[in-house]
Amino acid sequence: MGDAPYAPLAGRTIVLCITGGIAAYKAPLIVRSLASRGAHVDCILTEAAAQFVTPLSLQSLTGRPIYTRMFPVEHQRSYEIEHISLADKADLVLVAPATANCLARLAHGMADDLVTATVLATKAPVLLCPSMNVNMYEHPATRANLATLRNRGLEILEPEQGFLACGWEGKGRLPEPERIAAEVVRLTSPQDLAGLKILITCGPTCEDIDPVRFITNRSTGKMGAALVEAACLRGAEVTVISGPVALKYAPWARVVDVRSASEMLAAVKEGLDGVDVLIMAAAVADYVPKEYQRRKIKKGRSEMSALELRPSPDILATIKPLKDKRFFVGFAAETDDLKENALEKMKRKGLDMIVANRVGEEGSGFASATNSGILLSADGTQEVFEHVEKTMLAHTILDKIRGAW
Repeated sequence: MGDAPYAPLAGRTIVLCITGGIAAYKAPLIVRSLASRGAHVDCILTEAAAQFVTPLSLQSLTGRPIYTRMFPVEHQRSYEIEHISLADKADLVLVAPATANCLARLAHGMADDLVTATVLATKAPVLLCPSMNVNMYEHPATRANLATLRNRGLEILEPEQGFLACGWEGKGRLPEPERIAAEVVRLTSPQDLAGLKILITCGPTCEDIDPVRFITNRSTGKMGAALVEAACLRGAEVTVISGPVALKYAPWARVVDVRSASEMLAAVKEGLDGVDVLIMAAAVADYVPKEYQRRKIKKGRSEMSALELRPSPDILATIKPLKDKRFFVGFAAETDDLKENALEKMKRKGLDMIVANRVGEEGSGFASATNSGILLSADGTQEVFEHVEKTMLAHTILDKIRGAW
């Protein structure tokens, strides 16, 4: 398996329409977020938007001409009808920010500038990112216009709550560029997992010793988070059961927070109902303190120097009788005899597939952006991977699940 960088928008053309609100200052960051994912970005800048961000800054980032006029000036010698050519080549049209004025004109089918004409002419998906004063956003006219646009099939990314440039506080902030880019990726991704319900466990578990100490492991949840995002992007309905992590999961997933192995077991048993696929990417602690001490154990006390442990609940072994027709995927982190240990675990726990990771080396395993190891399936197939980005590995795992389902 190769190590090419993950570029989900490679070969895609995104037409970014920037209208005249203060949030237009984020447009260069949106361009960079899209370009970092491989997209070609063409920008349309309204006359009002040019008061907040310059064509030169956008051209410097895109390396492409910036469109500002409905009709090109004579010296440009352009023989294209620009709103048609832009509409035709777009894989997605993104309007960010979409002002109240822009929404009203789109809702009424107007095409009196390059933005509205392009949106009206395109057959590509259209994503609107409203941004305005909270009172304007909550006005009945704006709410009605948004409802009209939704009914016509346009996608709308709701604004965020917070402090607004006008001094008010409320809903109206343009989502951050990374959030907008993620939504663009979702809307341009194949929905080949649509209809599947997937339950994914992520991160470590923490087993409390006393009120200030606990046992855990090196898991950061990165691999699980990559699986969650990839499954959501491809249309699956995803629930995450997460131990304590310092990262955010894809915004489309439902997240259930747990702390201990016993809490994770209970959440998995409850979450299995109606699930098609279970992916156990969490690193569950192997041992837990035999007895929790309700008071802090003082340094030097015998309870700490001879801490008694007992095995933690084995989640996969416990739920094995509940498998039925569900597709179960497990993970194994090994330093030695990777394939042999993984095969034994897959057989013992009744898994359909196991992802065996080499740990204890640079660029693989916990906290790393890449993994190395082998994918093993119950049908005997196997695939070795070396220093593959976790985002790409997540899609490979999902491809194999889709092929076997």
